[in-house]
Amino acid sequence: MRKTVLFLGAAHAQMPPIRYARDKGYRVITCDYRPDNPGHALAERSYDVSTTDLEGILQVAAENHIDGIVAYASDPAAPTQAYVADKLGLAGNSYDSVKTLTDKDRFRAFLQDNGFNAPKAKSFTGFEEASAWCESLEFPIFVKPVDSSGSKGVTRIESTEQLGGAFDLARKYSLSGRVILEEEIVRDGPQVAGDGFVVGGKLAFRCWADENFDPDCNGLVPIGESFPCTQPDNRLDHAHAETQRILDLLGIERGALNFDFVFDRDGRLYFLEIGPRNGGCLIPDTIKYATGVDLIAATVESALGNDCQDIQMTPTRGFWSSYMIHSLRDGFLTDVWTSPEIKPHIVEQELWKRQGEPVTSFLGANATVGAAILHFDTLEQMKATMRSMNNHIHVAVQHESHRS
Repeated sequence: MRKTVLFLGAAHAQMPPIRYARDKGYRVITCDYRPDNPGHALAERSYDVSTTDLEGILQVAAENHIDGIVAYASDPAAPTQAYVADKLGLAGNSYDSVKTLTDKDRFRAFLQDNGFNAPKAKSFTGFEEASAWCESLEFPIFVKPVDSSGSKGVTRIESTEQLGGAFDLARKYSLSGRVILEEEIVRDGPQVAGDGFVVGGKLAFRCWADENFDPDCNGLVPIGESFPCTQPDNRLDHAHAETQRILDLLGIERGALNFDFVFDRDGRLYFLEIGPRNGGCLIPDTIKYATGVDLIAATVESALGNDCQDIQMTPTRGFWSSYMIHSLRDGFLTDVWTSPEIKPHIVEQELWKRQGEPVTSFLGANATVGAAILHFDTLEQMKATMRSMNNHIHVAVQHESHRS
């Protein structure tokens, strides 16, 4: 009998594991609050149910007698995956542990309680309490929704006068209405991103990268990752060991992890996020090119209860980057221009918007126009190119007032 896999989300970011499952002959079910998302077209059944609706998703899962459930590249959907797996006796991690990782305030408290480095931080539902506590912080600070993803609703502010607008924006993107304030960590070297995979409670594989940002449009939303990571090996080995300590404390047994962490000027490690899911920004796809390790396949197979013992540490070969194609302003898409210099380095490119469709400036991952995977000859070439990507891939838009 064919295995049935339920995918939480059917957007472009969820297409790789959906395609894998289809190619393997599995029965694909999708749930998403947007019925026009492309993954639904590959599903045998699709449901207009929010991926954060615990009981709604559980009902769909039970009715379809699923064998596995996958929340790919989505922090808000990860607790739902754990909840359903718990209820139906499927492969997964505990709901409480997953919530600790996905809710920023719970994760900060967990880090502090267990002796990890963590910035001064606290969450609030009301602005007045947040404003009063804000007076005790050293600026600049970050104002974030505790349970969003893709950097949506995140603002960096430098004074209490800026708190009101930032707080309202963060609360808008928070499912629970909770907003966290935290002091900025002055980092030494690049922010580290990338994915890992847990097999039998151990961090069996990790592939980390330098995170890239675009200061021309936001500076807070990642535009892509460059592999390999250029932080020193001793720092990365320490991050691996501390990750394992987190897995042991939380009882995380299987599946993908997505990382964001930094080192401060004293070399101290600060985990910003460890998402219990695969990364967006084509991170698993780029890792497959860089190492040959297929985290997309492993995620689906692990959700079906398979052991994935073939997942092992594998070094990066060559110089690879993912890139989120984005606009610097609002308007209607007219063209995506690529320079002659960048074209030989583009291994894959997908556009998720069509000509004439509205696009917005890149304030969150939901504003992505498309994605690319790039291959470079040297580390220096990769770093220089990623710093100047607006000169190589440009999204041209037309303002409403100029449309005929």
